[in-house]
Amino acid sequence: MSHFPILETERFVLRQLTRDDSIAIFQYFSLDEVTKFYDLESFTNIEQAEELIQKWNQRFERNQAIRWGITLKSENRVIGTCGFHGWMKNHSKAEIGYELTPQYWRQGFMTEVLEKIIEYGFNDLGLNRIEAFVEPENRGSRKVLKKIGFSEEGTLNEYFYWGNRFVDTVIYALLKKEYKVH
Repeated sequence: MSHFPILETERFVLRQLTRDDSIAIFQYFSLDEVTKFYDLESFTNIEQAEELIQKWNQRFERNQAIRWGITLKSENRVIGTCGFHGWMKNHSKAEIGYELTPQYWRQGFMTEVLEKIIEYGFNDLGLNRIEAFVEPENRGSRKVLKKIGFSEEGTLNEYFYWGNRFVDTVIYALLKKEYKVH
């Protein structure tokens, strides 16, 4: 991809993150409730947010991943991010990832956003399979994935090591042939 795609939904603009988004990213990544199921520790300084944004943008420039900032159409402030990583082009698959500021949880926001990037993944990136790895206790994320058509394929025991412990993960997937526009 030569340019970063901007996507729009009814309520959101999905755009590339910039250094100016560091404060918003820091604010919610410093909350334990956000990082509880994330493979990083809660942020303690703004530089961590700057580094994360830089890492995501470098992966896009290398054509390895894409991470959008989620902004409300009514304001340009980032309230979360979403995107694809673990992109295996030779297998036409990628992993989906996302997070949202807690004040916007349980309002259908992530469902709306994920439906748009899934459409982009199948139609523009040429994906055949989109995967999601979710800790069993992350009920909110599991509910969103089922709502947008993902199937639970099973539990991978002690699949990841983070937070000084091995954690199980539930794998979800959506295949292009099963994809239906909602």
